[in-house]
Amino acid sequence: MRTLLILRHAKSSWSNSDMADHDRPLKRRGRRDAVRMGQLLLARNLAPQLIVSSTAKRARRTAKLIADALAYEGEIVLEHDLYHAGPTGYIRVLRDIDDRYQRVMAVGHNPGLEVLLEVLTGAAERLPTAALAHVELPVDSWEEVREYIGGELVDLWTPKQIKAASR
Repeated sequence: MRTLLILRHAKSSWSNSDMADHDRPLKRRGRRDAVRMGQLLLARNLAPQLIVSSTAKRARRTAKLIADALAYEGEIVLEHDLYHAGPTGYIRVLRDIDDRYQRVMAVGHNPGLEVLLEVLTGAAERLPTAALAHVELPVDSWEEVREYIGGELVDLWTPKQIKAASR
């Protein structure tokens, strides 16, 4: 069994319309939400052993803020192929992960992540910014990951739910 944590990047800024999409930074709310999701992972004892992220600035920054909240000391692997990737792009990256990692977090973008969640688990769920899905995959090796594998969506959290629960 392998655990995949699917995280959509946090809320990004559109304040500079001349900026390339790849270079958009996080908004203040996005930074706050990323830290909140990192704290959730820590509280639930779900810290990833490896973080793989799109190279887009908003995804990289989300991954870094979560890593800092977790006191994660591992590498954040940047994969350009995850920028605007569909589910097959994510699966290709996952299949190359070393089997010493049992729990991996993938940080990326919609619509690819929503479709990835659906093809791995059968669950059609909306992933707003900074949403986090906890998925259990019925495989012994990352090489075995493929579409329609019958994974289980264990939980799904959004920053809005976490904020409401902390009141």
